[in-house]
Amino acid sequence: MKKILIIDDDPDIREVLTTVLEGKYELREAGSREEGEQAVNEFLPDLVILDVMMEKHDSGFEMARGIKQNAKLKDVKILMSTNVDKEMKMDFKKIAGDPDWLPV
Repeated sequence: MKKILIIDDDPDIREVLTTVLEGKYELREAGSREEGEQAVNEFLPDLVILDVMMEKHDSGFEMARGIKQNAKLKDVKILMSTNVDKEMKMDFKKIAGDPDWLPV
């Protein structure tokens, strides 16, 4: 069974995703970047669903970079998510041209 790690500081988001995905995948949840970093190294998921903004506005991006720089985690797929409904003043120039990033 494929493994999915859900990292989001909003317990409601984690609950919704777990409800939708349970039974189809082996799931684990984390509610902070620190918990997520520990879980990703122990659980070794196939996919991480990662909140863009947790403790800091770019915590998710920083964590995603760390995952991709780790040799044992480099093949883990990452789906970035957010429930922010306004335009963010984030600089995406530093990831432009990186084949691992696909803005949608």
